[in-house]
Amino acid sequence: MARSRTSKFDASEAITNELIRIIERGVLPWRKPWTAGGSARPLRHNSEPYQGVNNFLLTMRTVMAGYTSPFWMTVPQANTLGAKIRKGERSSVVVYYGQSRTQSDDEQDANNGNTEEARVFRFQKSYRVFNADQIEGLPDAFHPDACSVPDHAPSAPIPHMQAFFDAIDITTVFGGTEARYSPPADKVYMPDISRFKNPLNFYGVWAHELAHATKAPHRLNRNYGLSRFGDQAYSREEIVAELTSCFLGQELGFTAHTLELNASYLYHWLRVLRSDKTAIFKHAADAQKACDYLIARSEAGREGAADQAA
Repeated sequence: MARSRTSKFDASEAITNELIRIIERGVLPWRKPWTAGGSARPLRHNSEPYQGVNNFLLTMRTVMAGYTSPFWMTVPQANTLGAKIRKGERSSVVVYYGQSRTQSDDEQDANNGNTEEARVFRFQKSYRVFNADQIEGLPDAFHPDACSVPDHAPSAPIPHMQAFFDAIDITTVFGGTEARYSPPADKVYMPDISRFKNPLNFYGVWAHELAHATKAPHRLNRNYGLSRFGDQAYSREEIVAELTSCFLGQELGFTAHTLELNASYLYHWLRVLRSDKTAIFKHAADAQKACDYLIARSEAGREGAADQAA
């Protein structure tokens, strides 16, 4: 009698299909203003923030489910805390990357047993987590009180955000109605903040365009091939810029934003995701690098200004 075979769970395919279904509804949940328990980023049970694609995925799931806690954990971690998952709750898949060194017998013979020449293989594994709101019996610390959302005057700069962006050593030219990055000029072009009723959207757009500027060869040298409007390379770069704005917004307090969100923009996402189930993982990693780069340049700029003023 033949054994029944259970297909192996493919985390990349499952996550990508979930994201496709969400985008097909015409809504990008990570663009909604949110905090959970005073945190703008999902946290592990030990308060360590998630990064990259896991940050993006758990942010999206927090917004969609309306969770009020930023904390996520596995079943064993909850059990260790004397807590248990509520009956009927569904888990969320997250991933991690590792590497192993392997060497064939032939390679060992050729290298006289020297393992320094072993090949390094990167691998992806997945595991499942639950939000603290799905768990009974956790200490109160896993359900922190929400922080009040500050009000911002319309069309006026927000001091800490303005200071952050002003310190980045990438030239931004203000005026007109277009927001774009010009590689030949190596400049970002932005409408003035007065054109934005909500200043948070101004900083979201600015972050998006600065993210594009990080692709320059003298910065992160990010290249997906010849890019023309609407092609695969263009679409992939747009996803990186969107995610960079999302990650940077978590640091500063705004949400990802572009001047327009239409069927064409959503199509860019869908064509990439449908053609490559690993795309969101690659581009979230690139976006995290871009976010870290912009934060580092802003810090360097402010430190330099402080030294000159001293």
